[in-house]
Amino acid sequence: MGESRPSRGATHNRESTRFGLAEREADGDWLDAREAIDGGAPKLRTTVTVEKPKTIITHNKSPDIPFDRSINPYRGCEHGCIYCFARPTHAYHDLSPGLDFETRLFAKPDAPALLREALAKPGYVCANIAFGTNTDPYQPIEREWRIMRGCVEVLAETDHPLTITTKSDRVVRDIDLLAPMAAKGLASVMVSVTSLDPRIAMTVEPRAPHPERRLTAVRRLADAGIPVFVSIAPVIPMITDYELEHILERAAESGASAASFIPVRLPHEVAPLFRDWLDTHFPDRAAKVMATIQAMRGGGRDNDPGFFSRMRGQGVWGELMRKRFHIAARRYGLDKPVPRVRTDLFRPPRGAQGELFD
Repeated sequence: MGESRPSRGATHNRESTRFGLAEREADGDWLDAREAIDGGAPKLRTTVTVEKPKTIITHNKSPDIPFDRSINPYRGCEHGCIYCFARPTHAYHDLSPGLDFETRLFAKPDAPALLREALAKPGYVCANIAFGTNTDPYQPIEREWRIMRGCVEVLAETDHPLTITTKSDRVVRDIDLLAPMAAKGLASVMVSVTSLDPRIAMTVEPRAPHPERRLTAVRRLADAGIPVFVSIAPVIPMITDYELEHILERAAESGASAASFIPVRLPHEVAPLFRDWLDTHFPDRAAKVMATIQAMRGGGRDNDPGFFSRMRGQGVWGELMRKRFHIAARRYGLDKPVPRVRTDLFRPPRGAQGELFD
């Protein structure tokens, strides 16, 4: 079992058996050691490395995802959500999906320029670009790097549609760009609210904004005319599932127009990290939580990777969760379909030659 670290989600750095990564302890450097309090775990500092990709738009062919392209301005996420299905991607950098994922981040400052270049290519076919599908584009380091802001500016200039998923109220900073886009049918935002209990939220999502700040963001987005939805993702049985109806009630009160939910997913290295987290923070119910998750994932396994079924729970527990959600969503008027963003207004970015004659 790992050791609880203040303001961090994972309890340690777990090995990646798929890529041969040796397990390591995240002891940090001498500054971290000096910051250790009363002999406890060192306070881990966040580091950011510049990444220079050649392209920025990622394409997918997943049949159960309603978009075929996305952009991730950052790799890794300081929010530290223990359940994050993106954690295993850090192994590609020979880093742990554990504490490394939330402390050793990568920023892509060339993203806006690469996006402009991609949109200007002959034959580019416009389709919605999704943000926040892997790591949060409005995580704390966006405050200084402003990479997400730069990408939104490019899309606003070209009337290109986008959808955003975030658990940060920092998204309201960009209302000045998103509201005019939304008026044209080009933008919508999904705000993730997993728990309304600050004690649970600070444990499961240690560096994400307080739940009330997220609901305030929902209200501000809605008041600005931006279609805003609430995602209860993931729902963790025996820990957050009891809040399902209350979250939907608060989402409706805050101005959300629709909602969705996904039962917790534990792919690859996320499962053992999640188990360690349970043993550390919820030892009284750890076995029951995992037994219920396995029951919802077909029995005897921590995760179901199958298309469509991976987003849904199976069995009695899965059906109960679905029924509760649908009844409450109807009650609070959140069972509406999410409208599609428009693609017919897109115009390629101006080239340098054209700008000479402006």
